[in-house]
Amino acid sequence: MAAERLQFHEMGIDDRLLKAVADLGWSQPTLIQEKAIPLALEGKDLLARARTGSGKTAAYAVPVIQRVLASKQSVREQDVRALILVPTKELGQQVQAMVRQLTMYCSRDVRVADISGKADLSAQRPILMEKPDVVVGTPSRVLAHLNAQNLVLQSSLEMLVVDEADLLFSFGFEADLKSLLCHLPKIYQSFLMSATLNEDVQALKELLLHNPVILKLQGSQLPDSSQLQQYSIKCEEEDKFLLIYTLLKLRLVQGKTLVFVGTVERCYRLKLFLEQFGIPACVLNSELPVQSRCHIITQFNQGFYDYIIATDEQSLLDPAAAPQTTAGNEKKKKGTEKKGKAKDKEYGVSRGVDFQHVANVVNFDFPTSVESYIHRVGRTARADNPGTALSFISHTEMHQLSEVEEALTGDNSESVLKPYEFRMEEIEGFRYRCRDAMRSVTKQAVREARLKEIKQELLNSEKLKTYFEDNPRDLQLLRHDKDLHPAVVKPHLKNIPDYLVPETLRGVVNPLSSRRRRRREKSTPGGVITSSFKKNVKGKNPLKSFHYTGGRNRKGKAGKS
Repeated sequence: MAAERLQFHEMGIDDRLLKAVADLGWSQPTLIQEKAIPLALEGKDLLARARTGSGKTAAYAVPVIQRVLASKQSVREQDVRALILVPTKELGQQVQAMVRQLTMYCSRDVRVADISGKADLSAQRPILMEKPDVVVGTPSRVLAHLNAQNLVLQSSLEMLVVDEADLLFSFGFEADLKSLLCHLPKIYQSFLMSATLNEDVQALKELLLHNPVILKLQGSQLPDSSQLQQYSIKCEEEDKFLLIYTLLKLRLVQGKTLVFVGTVERCYRLKLFLEQFGIPACVLNSELPVQSRCHIITQFNQGFYDYIIATDEQSLLDPAAAPQTTAGNEKKKKGTEKKGKAKDKEYGVSRGVDFQHVANVVNFDFPTSVESYIHRVGRTARADNPGTALSFISHTEMHQLSEVEEALTGDNSESVLKPYEFRMEEIEGFRYRCRDAMRSVTKQAVREARLKEIKQELLNSEKLKTYFEDNPRDLQLLRHDKDLHPAVVKPHLKNIPDYLVPETLRGVVNPLSSRRRRRREKSTPGGVITSSFKKNVKGKNPLKSFHYTGGRNRKGKAGKS
């Protein structure tokens, strides 16, 4: 007989915390929360590896808040007691939001501050002068405040949390992290949370942890096939655009979908391509302000849009390999510096960011490493929800595919990535439309689109925040999936004549006008499109039902009058 799961109320947690947990709808702890919270409350250091979406944030946030509340009972002066280090600004805001949700009934006793944003140090100084109980930030930003003496941790810090520890090194925070440790006291409790336990995490363990408890809660880094369906389809560059158009326009892919591409330039190329057919999508671009990126994620989670086009952290590296000469290396350094100015080093989409209820992940460009594949696909099938991952594979990406299959398959002979049964010859009728659309998506159009969106986001700045708090309905004005339209849009491409739809798909697809399709989808429970259509007189095609009756009667009437 299986042992009963430990519940939140059995962990000795403060009643105010339990009330907040109940309001969040958490009926019972996840596996990582059940194992980590009691050990953390005992004062032990933890190194925890758990799959993305398993509830790691709450697993360390609950003990941190509990310890702060316990410290307040001894009537000590206000000071910073916990530091949470995150690799990206988006994750920083997410962690702050989680802590605030958990402290909704004790917000006077536990104050949290997120300093991971791009604001000037002087602008964040007043926040830190109030000595919040919990500080959230990236290593570089925390170190900058420590050096400026805006933040002092030497005497007060009791807990240190490093979230997504394996990403800190890949984002280049190794030097900042080691410098930051010199500003910490000798004794404090540490948590390392990570999806993988690589060599970098092991090195970090030696630096931060003292006799830690190591929790390895999942053997596999992705859910099994009963929860996550993984498919691949071999198609070259032009076929990728043809296939994504078919899947989205004919609604063969339904629900919230993340589309991953290799570079930011490709994000806008794909967005402008889809705009030609009236398919709205928004781009998560590292060049946009962090507030805009977090706003896109929030609206996506609230159901404002179905499609986000994104890159992962691999795209921040210089993709062009320079010649292995001294001159070539110098050029490469200069090029990297220039690109580094445009992009945000502390940006990350495929890891850490909490995209909620993602039904599908589409790898439009296949990831360059096994880890990147795991991190991308880990955005779907989170917690107990089902999900689907579909990867487009060109002949140049076959090597990466074989690496992923080898890593995920392990000892099993059967491949985890099933072939996606789709006959490309059946959608040849759409190819001329796709080529027509691609002609409009020029390099100049992509450049203009990127510039236009950055200008728009700068206008939608913090100055509007107070207005929208008073006028929430006007938030529609800040939608991020609006058409950019620097490319020439041909209106006829938005509609699909039914003779173009393959016969095998006519039973599952309704290629009607967007207005009629919306009505049909609203009336269908669960968003499932049925294959039976009622034939009524109003819905007949006038080109097929028109009958010529002759012109004699009309002439006769005209003569009489």
